[in-house]
Amino acid sequence: MAVRRLSPDQPRDFAFTPENLAWARETIAKYPQGKEASAIIPLLWRAQEQSGGWLPEPALRYVADMLGVAYIRAYEVATFYTMFQLSPVGKTAHVQVCGTTPCMLRGAEGLIDVCKRRIAEHPHELSEDGAFSWEEVECLGCCANAPVVQIWKDTYEDLTPEALDKILAAFERGNTPKSGSQIGRKTSAPEGPPTALTDPTLYDGSTIGAWRARFPELAEGGGTPHDEKPKG
Repeated sequence: MAVRRLSPDQPRDFAFTPENLAWARETIAKYPQGKEASAIIPLLWRAQEQSGGWLPEPALRYVADMLGVAYIRAYEVATFYTMFQLSPVGKTAHVQVCGTTPCMLRGAEGLIDVCKRRIAEHPHELSEDGAFSWEEVECLGCCANAPVVQIWKDTYEDLTPEALDKILAAFERGNTPKSGSQIGRKTSAPEGPPTALTDPTLYDGSTIGAWRARFPELAEGGGTPHDEKPKG
C-alpha cells in the first residue's frame, strides 16, 4: 500500500453540526461502556461527509477528543483505510476504480482511461473545475460483478468504458445515476436469465392459501409451517 499522508493545506478547525453532533452521541451510546472508541470509523466517516468528501486533520483530533483516545489512534485509522480521503476531492464525485485482479481481467484499465480523459491524468488530481477526482483502489468487494467503481457510498458494477462515461455525464448534470449492476443483474447472480428457483410461486406468496388449509392450527395463530414444533 502506498504511503498516505495528510494534506499540507488544512482548515483551522472542525466541529460537527448540531445534527451530526446529536447523531455522533447516539452512535457512541450504542457501544458498551469502555468500548466507545470502537465508534471511531462511523464518526470519521460522518466527519468526512460533512467536510465535502475528505477528512481534514482538525476533524481527526475532534473525533479523537470525543472518544477519549490519543490523536495517533485516529491518524492510524484514517491513513490505513482508503475509504478516508486525506486531501480535497471533487465536489461532485470522487471515483474509486477497483484495480484488483477480477476487475483488471474484465476491463478496469479501460475505466481508468476514462477517468484520465474526463477528469485528470493522475489520481488524486482535481478536474479543472474542481468537480471530479479519481483514484485506483484495492478490492471493493463486488468481484462477481467486475469491473466496478465506487462513487461516495455507491458501487457501480458490470461497467464498460461507455457505461462509466454515461455515469460521469449524469453526475455532471447534477443527477445521481442508479447504482449497482449496470446490466440488470441482481446482487451477484450470473449473467443472463435465472436458471434455478424460477417458479414465482416459491416466493410471491400465491400459495399462502394452500398452506393455511393444510395447517389450520398455525394459520389461526398467525404462524407459518416453519413455526410448528416437532412432535414427541
